[in-house]
Amino acid sequence: MDSLAPLLTACVFFVGSHFLMSHPLRRPLVGRLGEKGFLGLYSLVSLVGFGWMMWEFSRAPAGEIYWAPTNMIWIVASILTLLAAILFSGSFRGNPALPDPDGDGIRTLAAKVPTGVFRVTRHPMMWGFALWGLSHMLVAPRMDSFLFNGSLVFLALAGSYGQDRKKEATMGDAWTKWERQTSFLPRLSQLGKIEPRTILVGVVFWFAATWAHNLAGSYGAGIYRWL
Repeated sequence: MDSLAPLLTACVFFVGSHFLMSHPLRRPLVGRLGEKGFLGLYSLVSLVGFGWMMWEFSRAPAGEIYWAPTNMIWIVASILTLLAAILFSGSFRGNPALPDPDGDGIRTLAAKVPTGVFRVTRHPMMWGFALWGLSHMLVAPRMDSFLFNGSLVFLALAGSYGQDRKKEATMGDAWTKWERQTSFLPRLSQLGKIEPRTILVGVVFWFAATWAHNLAGSYGAGIYRWL
């Protein structure tokens, strides 16, 4: 584990800085910097933390593989990343969970009837990150992968849960009504409600992202593994 200490340190910084800035440090920082200034600082710290984590992951020893990533595991992982790409692609429009520096749009969005990916889950972006991380742990079952991808999965899901609690406190009925109409856990029965345009964008994104593995000199991912 000593050789993984730099990666572990970077992961703790990345996850810890998110929680500190999202909760105990948020109010004093917003008071000093303003909402837009805080979001700028939050984004900068997040990018630095993620860049540090990626750098340490690239330098970490691969270590022991805990199970053989069979073709079936690769198929499951490919399906998970495709679903992640679709959820992520549909999460940018009409999402009351996204930051709103002016504070005007969140209540309006939360008052609408959920459509598209929000019929599946009210946190499609975070579940996109979580499914992406989980799929990579399945096909790269090593300790360095568990630290890197597990940090993303934990942050996405724990962060979403914390976001619900925070918005319940700040928005009251406006957010609890949105919660009653949506689900934290993905509802696969609602996948058919996603708009064709969102599915198309997600599929294109998935093809591009899996093809990019070849550019990085990595093993083929998605359908490119079998081509």
